[in-house]
Amino acid sequence: MANEHGGDPARTLAVLWRTTERTARKDLGVDRIVVAAVALADEEGLGALSMRRVAERLGVGTMSLYTHVPGKAELVDVMVDAVQAETARPVDVPGGWRGRLTQVARENWALHLRHPWLLDVIAHRAVLGPNVAAKYDYELGAVDGIGLTDLEMDSVLTLVLAHVRAAARIAVDAARVEQRTGLTDEQWWQAAAPFLAKVFNPDRFPTAARVGAAAGEAHGAAYDGGHAFTFGLERVLDGIEALVRSRQ
Repeated sequence: MANEHGGDPARTLAVLWRTTERTARKDLGVDRIVVAAVALADEEGLGALSMRRVAERLGVGTMSLYTHVPGKAELVDVMVDAVQAETARPVDVPGGWRGRLTQVARENWALHLRHPWLLDVIAHRAVLGPNVAAKYDYELGAVDGIGLTDLEMDSVLTLVLAHVRAAARIAVDAARVEQRTGLTDEQWWQAAAPFLAKVFNPDRFPTAARVGAAAGEAHGAAYDGGHAFTFGLERVLDGIEALVRSRQ
């Protein structure tokens, strides 16, 4: 699926910060358009999103949307910014910086599972909206004042969020395959097992046989997104802890 992120920067920023909000229709507006667009993308994926489909959901003409949002690319940018406001931001999180980063990671994990289309949006160029800025500011607070430089703080947060995104991709891909095929991972492996038993020689691939059997027994599949997220996060935090200790 092609990425849909990357609207004209000036036009996107104007919509994100509502500096040119028009009032041609009192019953419309950017916020209402974005809510409908997010719901559509959640239900059918980013590929199903179009200005026409959003207009249909709202019961308005397609051209009326362009009064408030320049185009689809800019709409996606505003959608990305809008959903960032959903993450919880408690003031007091137990467990020090490690507990705070874990909370940040879990909130972002849940965000991606609620809105899988986020994984289909280019992540390289940030959406410079108010919700993204507020979320970034809060999340940096997880590692503020623990001895890292400003650049290291940004890099640590980037590392954690990159891990979340990668693990969420595994979980979302598994859910999409199950939806498309009608088979759970466990059902698929049960169907494949009789044939695999005939052609796979564990004596030829002893390590793969042993480790694969252990993973399959634990996950009911070759991979498990939840396990990948939790196990990987702990290892990422271990590495960050080594960096923090080196500053003490």
